[in-house]
Amino acid sequence: MSKNAIVTGTSTGLGASIAVLLAEKGYKVYATMRDTSKKDGVCNLAHERNVTIHIKQLDVCDTESVERCVAEVIEADGGIDVLVNNAGAGFVRTTEQASEEEIRWVTDVNYMGVVRCTKAVLPAMRSAESGHIINISSVGGLVGMPFNEFYCAAKFAVEGYTESLASYITPAFGIRFTVVEPGGIHSEFVNSVLSKMQSTGGFREDAYLPLLQKYFASSNSRQSGESVTYQTADEVAKVACQCLDGSDPPVRVRTSAWAEQICQLKTEADPSGKKLQQQVVNRFLGN
Repeated sequence: MSKNAIVTGTSTGLGASIAVLLAEKGYKVYATMRDTSKKDGVCNLAHERNVTIHIKQLDVCDTESVERCVAEVIEADGGIDVLVNNAGAGFVRTTEQASEEEIRWVTDVNYMGVVRCTKAVLPAMRSAESGHIINISSVGGLVGMPFNEFYCAAKFAVEGYTESLASYITPAFGIRFTVVEPGGIHSEFVNSVLSKMQSTGGFREDAYLPLLQKYFASSNSRQSGESVTYQTADEVAKVACQCLDGSDPPVRVRTSAWAEQICQLKTEADPSGKKLQQQVVNRFLGN
């Protein structure tokens, strides 16, 4: 019997690529999204690559929606083998400019959504004493970046959440956790960031504007020219899905040489996070 997987945020980009790649690897894939009217992108990709996926509605910001979807999968299949927490949203605003409503939104989507989905699948995985939860973070989950303080804060939270779960649930119940840290990705993600900025007032004519213009110029230069640092969604999906191979996956993994470079000062002593995981287990649980 094939294993199953729930993937969140699959209407476009990385989520769609992960869902289809998992289907190619033999998983029964539940490709979830907040608005199922936007399913054509992932469905067309699945058709092009001759695989079957199952579309389900799941809004990571709605606990009832999350619990309903997970319950339906468990009822159909008897359990859950893999959860990929991919749904997320970028946000570019300074602390002075951002409203509390915007701050709550970016935190809810990028952090609390991961918590809701993880909380929903853990009982079934714990009962089976197996499972793997992959959380899509960012190099911004390790390195604070200009104008991204609220996005980075949410991704830092995902990193800490993942490390903590891996410190006791993995050794006790056999459920594995991996946080994936891409750099830039060629997808609708950047466009959605710009759309969000425009819908909330656009570029503010204030003291930060010259710095913001430099930031976007740097971002654009990394997407084109001779020194392209952005990856395709398929390239990142391949790294994420490789974490499911083998019995001892990394706690964290970067997806490109550029991502490794920018995070090097924080990761070079323990690139996979496995040493720190074992140290924490030994110190706090006495194993």
